[in-house]
Amino acid sequence: MKVLAFAASNSKTSINKQLVSYAVSLLADAETEVLDLNDYEMPLFSVDVEQELGSPEKAQQLFAKIGEADAVVVSFAEHNGSYSAAYKNIFDWTSRINQKVFQGKKMVLLSTSPGPGGAKNVLASAATSIPHFNGDVKATLSVPSFYDNFDAEAGKLSDESLDAQLAEAMAQLG
Repeated sequence: MKVLAFAASNSKTSINKQLVSYAVSLLADAETEVLDLNDYEMPLFSVDVEQELGSPEKAQQLFAKIGEADAVVVSFAEHNGSYSAAYKNIFDWTSRINQKVFQGKKMVLLSTSPGPGGAKNVLASAATSIPHFNGDVKATLSVPSFYDNFDAEAGKLSDESLDAQLAEAMAQLG
């Protein structure tokens, strides 16, 4: 199984990238690739810019990577209760290639934040929205209070209950 993963954040120290990287490490028999959204930075989407530039090569590359994968795992950063601007812009460009961005792929959606909310608002929004863009959401998990529940040195969840929930969520891709 080929799994594509990324954090919906452009932070170079993204806690969501740490979480998604750990999540895909739980898939023993999978070929995994963790993308960095900074590699897909594009101009701010607008119809005017699209008419001027066409479809950016980076959006086409991301769409192709999704198409080549068997499953996709995304960990969402929450900015003011919603998607990060970086993710939303990349998604908007990619959806202009084909509205079925996720191409029927099985998906696990994650989120985390430093606070007790665990980015639940953006996760709920993503879980509701992604099926409209042809993503097959198999599981979701919000990890609250990231710094209390993740051992950065070991690169894994330190809370046993959350770790078991994550393992169960990732098993849904099999």
